[in-house]
Amino acid sequence: MMTELGFDTFERWSGEQRPLYLAPMAGVSDLPYRLLAKECGADITITEFTNSTALSREATASWRKMESDPREHPFIPQIFGSELKDMVTAATMLQDTADVIDLNFGCPAPKITNICAGAALMGEPQKLVEMVEHIVDAVDVPVTAKMRLGTGQGPNNAVDVCQSLEKVGAQRLCIHGRTLRQRYSGVADWETIRLAVSSVGVPVVANGDITDASSARKCLERTNASGLMVGRAAIGRPDVFARIKVGLGWMEEEDLPWVQQHLDDWHQMSETSKAFASRRWCWDRYVTLCRETTGLNKQTMHRHAIAFSKGLPGAKSVRSLMHELPDLDASAEAISNFLKPVSER
Repeated sequence: MMTELGFDTFERWSGEQRPLYLAPMAGVSDLPYRLLAKECGADITITEFTNSTALSREATASWRKMESDPREHPFIPQIFGSELKDMVTAATMLQDTADVIDLNFGCPAPKITNICAGAALMGEPQKLVEMVEHIVDAVDVPVTAKMRLGTGQGPNNAVDVCQSLEKVGAQRLCIHGRTLRQRYSGVADWETIRLAVSSVGVPVVANGDITDASSARKCLERTNASGLMVGRAAIGRPDVFARIKVGLGWMEEEDLPWVQQHLDDWHQMSETSKAFASRRWCWDRYVTLCRETTGLNKQTMHRHAIAFSKGLPGAKSVRSLMHELPDLDASAEAISNFLKPVSER
């Protein structure tokens, strides 16, 4: 039985359900999208990674990323930074609302690594471990960390870092199976994740190249990880969590809300029509969740609309739809109409 915070450790995977995580992605993992991901089968969601210095200075835009909703439980904000004082301050400010605080040592974006934050700290493991230790001592909620294999310059050190973080009190670890230097190129190294899983007593979550039920199964068989984190495969496709669970026998396809809308003809629909149907349900639900929480935002809606339509026939028209229509309500309706299955047009 999985606990709601995801601090379960497991033995060798033998088909049982393990938690699925939505990765903390800038410009993607906003509050309504996190709620949508949970409705689509994600067990645990994490906020967009947010600058600890900006939070410690009470920057409004950064604190807006820390908004939550009772339906999201557990609420897990993720912060990054290079300054120990700012990281501790931000974590302390968040502890009253957070169920868990997650620390980012995995982002490879130059604007993050150039300030010696994110994955760049894998090149300064002593500083990284010291940072985690101080935060663990400063807050009254569990602290977790996400990292990469290493920087790509010299031997990978993720296993050693995991062991050190366990000693200073980190309660869960997540490893993206690539180095900083690789960014998102090449193939994720699940073998190193397996070594980390077997070397510590806290849960280790695997991240990297998990895109569907087949890759999820292979990753669990290879790593025995305590959970799987899905990042890029969930952009515009929050239903990926449901597809993984259905494919692994953890959920019945007939229970999915977009299937419920087409019970009479779902199994006769083409794969393209099914893609339109599932994405339309997800889009309409995302818009509803926006209205219930943060409100409609032009920039965010535009970004998600492009992601939701990517790869579908006629997707290029979405950009012009978002620009041409007079208001956000009209844009939301237009995207919904675009996503109608062919049989309904």
